[in-house]
Amino acid sequence: MQLNDSVWDVSSNGGHQPVLAGELVELLDPQPDDTVIDCTFGAGGHARKIAALLDEPAVFIGIDRDPEAQRYFDMFEQEQACRCRFIHSNFADALQDMGDNGFQADLIYLDLGVSSMQLDRPERGFSYSYNAPLDMRMDPETSLTARQVVNGYSYEELVRIFKDYGEERYSRQIARYICREREKRPYETTLQLVDTVKAAIPTPARFGAGHPARRVFQALRIAVNDELASLERGLDMALNLLAPGGCLAVISFHSLEDRIVKRFFNARVGRCECPPDLPQCVCGAEASIKVLTRRPVTPSADEIGENPRSQSAKLRAAEKLG
Repeated sequence: MQLNDSVWDVSSNGGHQPVLAGELVELLDPQPDDTVIDCTFGAGGHARKIAALLDEPAVFIGIDRDPEAQRYFDMFEQEQACRCRFIHSNFADALQDMGDNGFQADLIYLDLGVSSMQLDRPERGFSYSYNAPLDMRMDPETSLTARQVVNGYSYEELVRIFKDYGEERYSRQIARYICREREKRPYETTLQLVDTVKAAIPTPARFGAGHPARRVFQALRIAVNDELASLERGLDMALNLLAPGGCLAVISFHSLEDRIVKRFFNARVGRCECPPDLPQCVCGAEASIKVLTRRPVTPSADEIGENPRSQSAKLRAAEKLG
C-alpha cells in the first residue's frame, strides 16, 4: 500500500492519542528491569509512556498484526534504553509462540481500540466517514475482507454478525436490505453500505446517538479480524506467560470486549461456586489472580474533551498470584 506521509506523520506517533495512558502506567507500575509485552503496539502511544520508565536490562516487545506498525516501532526503538523487539502477528498467536518457548513477562497489556492510523486512512475501509473500499483488515495480508462478508454471507449469517458483534437492534432489516441490494449491484465501498443502513432503519433511529452505521461497521470489523476469539485466546496465553507478581491490563472499547475481560478475571479470583446449602467448600476454587480494578477505570472528562474517541474506553487490570 502506498502511504501518504503528509496525511499521516510517521516522524512521531502520527497524532495518535493513547487512551488512559496515565492510568495504565500507574496500574502496571513498570520497574527499570521489567520484561514488557505491548500486544497492540499501533503507533506506540502507550509504549512510549511505559518504556520511558525502563532501563538497559529491560526488554520491550511490541506486537501488532498491522505491518504499518513496524515503521513506528523502528523509530520508537531508536529512542529507548531497553532492548526492543517487534513481532508482526496476531497477539494471541505471538503470545502462544512465546509461551511454548518458555518465555516469561512481568507486564502485558492490550489496547483493543482501532488505531488512528487505521481509522484515519480512508483506503483501509474502517471508517463510515469516508468513501473507501470495503476492506477493514487489520492485517492486509489476510484474505477475508468486509466486501466478501457483505456480498457473500447469507442473510442468516449477516443477521448473526450484526446482532452478536454489533448489538444492532435492526439487524434483520439491515441484512434484508443488503441481500436485496447486492443482487442489483455488488457492494464495493463504505458509503454504499452506509446508504443501505440508513435506508433500512426507521427514520428516528438515523438521528439517535452516534452514526447510524456505527454498529454495523463494528460488527463487520470484528468478523473480518476474528477479534473476540483472538481476545479470549490471547487472555489465556497472556496469563500463562506472566511471571508470578506480573500484571495484565486490558483497555476495551465496547461492551462485548469488556464482558469477555470481566468474565475472564472473575473466573480466576477463586470465587466458590458450591451450592449455598453446603456446610463447606468442595469445589476447590483457588485464586490465580488478584483483580486490581474493582470497577473498570474510565477516562476523565478532560481526556474525553481532548480525545472524544476515548469516551467508551474501560481499563481492567489484574496481578498474577504465585
